[in-house]
Amino acid sequence: MEKQEYTITLYTENSIGMIGRISGIFSRRKINVESLNTSPSEVEGIHRFTILINESEDVVRKLCRQIEKQVEVLKAYYNTDEELIWQEQALYKVPTEIIAEKASVERLLREYGASAVVIRHDYTVFETAGHREEIDRLTAALGEYGLIEFVRGARIAIIKDSAGFHTKIKQFEREEPAPEIVENEYLDQQEKVFTM
Repeated sequence: MEKQEYTITLYTENSIGMIGRISGIFSRRKINVESLNTSPSEVEGIHRFTILINESEDVVRKLCRQIEKQVEVLKAYYNTDEELIWQEQALYKVPTEIIAEKASVERLLREYGASAVVIRHDYTVFETAGHREEIDRLTAALGEYGLIEFVRGARIAIIKDSAGFHTKIKQFEREEPAPEIVENEYLDQQEKVFTM
């Protein structure tokens, strides 16, 4: 099967060591993670992992099944770029005098929707969000004007045809309600029941 970009979305409990266990699954299968983002989700106590990989659909499907076997992983989804709304964020540090002297740099930053975060006499930091190709084009263009520093954030994504994970949890609770609490009739009779 042909490899392509897939975004894996995991919903997990917030427990220590989850990143290590999940990344271990990828490294054992020799799968390179292009991007990894973790954040709280719309459900309190549930965290969301957004992982970008380049693999075949068959491998991604098996990988998601294996990840779901982790006790703290509630659900794993995989999607193509067309099934998502996604962005990456980037910060650029450029010399302030270049921006002040060259109108073309200012036009370039405006064209890509970059906004100033910090302005100092020696440098200015801009931020922008967009698809990787847009960020790469802006990085290359700013490289010609003395780009000092650049950093790109991990992909963040929302599944287009999803009602949110909280809806899945409510649906699960309706289909699989918690068992009723059964009172132990022998609990207050310890000496009578547990004698040797």
